[in-house]
Amino acid sequence: MAEETKKTAPEAACEAEEVVSDVPVAEKPASEEKEVPPQPEPEKAAEEGEKEKEKDGAAAEEEKVVESASFKEESNKVDDLVDPEKKALDEFKLLIREALNKHEFTAPPPPPPAKEEEKKKEEAETETKPEVKKDEEEPKPEEKKEEELKIESCDAPPAETPPPQPAAEDPAVEKKVEEAKIESSEAAEEIKETIVHEVTPPTPPPCEDPAAAPAADEEAPPSPAPEEVSIWGVPLLADERSDVILLKFLRARDFKVKEAFSMLKSVVAWRKEFNIDSLLEEEESAIVEGLEKVVFLHGVDREGHPICYNAFGAFQDKELYNNTFGDAEKRGKFLRWYILLLERNIRKFDFSPDSICTIVQITDLKNLPGLILFKKDFRQATNEALQLLQDNYPEFVAKQVFINVPWWYVAYNRLISPFLTQRTKSKFVFAGPTKTAETLFKYIAPEHVPVQYGGLSKEGEAEFTTADSATEETIKPASKHTVELPVTEACTLVWEVRVVGWEVCYGAEFVPSAEGGYTWVVQKSRKIVPGDEQVVGCSFKIGETGKVVLTFDNQASKKKKLLYRFKTKPSE
Repeated sequence: MAEETKKTAPEAACEAEEVVSDVPVAEKPASEEKEVPPQPEPEKAAEEGEKEKEKDGAAAEEEKVVESASFKEESNKVDDLVDPEKKALDEFKLLIREALNKHEFTAPPPPPPAKEEEKKKEEAETETKPEVKKDEEEPKPEEKKEEELKIESCDAPPAETPPPQPAAEDPAVEKKVEEAKIESSEAAEEIKETIVHEVTPPTPPPCEDPAAAPAADEEAPPSPAPEEVSIWGVPLLADERSDVILLKFLRARDFKVKEAFSMLKSVVAWRKEFNIDSLLEEEESAIVEGLEKVVFLHGVDREGHPICYNAFGAFQDKELYNNTFGDAEKRGKFLRWYILLLERNIRKFDFSPDSICTIVQITDLKNLPGLILFKKDFRQATNEALQLLQDNYPEFVAKQVFINVPWWYVAYNRLISPFLTQRTKSKFVFAGPTKTAETLFKYIAPEHVPVQYGGLSKEGEAEFTTADSATEETIKPASKHTVELPVTEACTLVWEVRVVGWEVCYGAEFVPSAEGGYTWVVQKSRKIVPGDEQVVGCSFKIGETGKVVLTFDNQASKKKKLLYRFKTKPSE
């Protein structure tokens, strides 16, 4: 049984790594806490515990893979929340309202020193209090006299009841009188003590009220109005847009209200410290030049999420690498540039409950040298960027897809995986070089995928745009595949085609609908290899009705993905 558990755990781990992954940094404490509980016990008990953990870990990771395949974004509508989530949102709003009234968001730095001074004062007071008590405890007779005076002034009947002292000559009578006096005096003292406890508390207020009342009146008017705090252009407590933002913080902390509130306060403080408002006024090119080909936004996915591409392979350019990570100042500029790019795109969201307010991240690991991950300067910059994103931009990533993943990255991912939460892992997908285009097409339509990643989208002026949808078809192995483009009137027909990976013979011809018409060869059949044109386009002016037939001859033993689109323009 021991051998079986040892085998299944790594296999399950590998499966989880190939499907889901992430690289946040702040989850380390959680992992450390999980490692602390096991205490030193006998070797047998420890081995049994480890076996059980391996079984549980393998089962958990298998579940993670299943969950990752069906992950969907939660609704941002309050009506769609379950009762515990609604309650957490209400509690979160209450905490924020109290913090705004107390100006806790605008003045977090001053409290720590003030608290220290208060503690010092309290300690000093506690040291002096025992001495004062001793001084107060010693003059007991005087206090009793003062109490008697207070009681008399208050017309307390018990104070006037002491019996008169009769002038008795008999010694026996005198003894009885003295005993009666003693008893009456003890009873009077007890009554005085009770009266003092009942009378003394209300006596101070009338003396202090005249002076305290004006002071309270003076302090009441200058009470400041609740502060106004906004994040990404949306006030914290304004309308349903505020709820969308607050739900991001709650979901990032599993709806633990106090943790979400602490995160929100730290985000507000960080934004002031990082000076986000002034950063938005800067020009991207003025911060770092040449990074537009490393990180860029291009198109949207099938659900409408903006897509951000990260092509770290561009850092093979030593000059670009040194200009970006050469020293601490350059790394700081890189972070400012990255945050600026992110902030400007987040500001495009309207944060309404029905709208899209998350992005899809595509990380391209093609041509990424393995040693770059172990370079100190690169690792510091990327780790700091990931830390900033995780701590200050909660729930802004809908999906993270790693493409062109090299074989050695699996080992690197194993080092990261233990520090990831299940929610984070469920958003991440890995795809090797041969599965890159296929994986992207699952989430992004071909017309939105850049040509360098197997799609049809080109930069600059082009005949087709992302508004022109493409058709996807599969070419079976060792077979011919034809596509017919109808022509119903005299016009100019424009089309473009692409076969992912090519290694296919392609040709086009026009077949008129009239009987006995002459067939025109529009594009002579030729074999296209990956090094040739990525997208093949053509424009053909036609004066009669008919059809254009595109022929694809796949002699390979593997199926191919075919993409094409066309449109007609009036003849001039």
